[in-house]
Amino acid sequence: MSLPVPVVTIGLLTASNVFMTFAWYGHLKYKAAPLMLVILVSWGIAFFEYVLQVPANRIGSGYFSAAQLKTIQEVITLTVFSGFSVLYLHEPLRWNHAVGFAFICLGAWFIFAQWGGGE
Repeated sequence: MSLPVPVVTIGLLTASNVFMTFAWYGHLKYKAAPLMLVILVSWGIAFFEYVLQVPANRIGSGYFSAAQLKTIQEVITLTVFSGFSVLYLHEPLRWNHAVGFAFICLGAWFIFAQWGGGE
């Protein structure tokens, strides 16, 4: 039994985002580490992001439009980053962050809404 395309796509994009978030922001806890080392470690972590994201986009393509795939990616990114920021970096999320994220989710709704004329 195979999983539905949206489940596979969103699952892979979520896992990919965990790697991406650590690659981009994980080093902020290690500010004393040499920059070149941080770049190389981040690049190594980002490899696994690509190993998951490229198949996710390929699997999801056709079921989702490119705009929908990118929108899914951005909403997942905000969700993963929010948890990462609070749990790993110990930085609080404030009300203005929540409002900004809500506006982005509203934008996602516009991307996915059926407007009766297009596709």
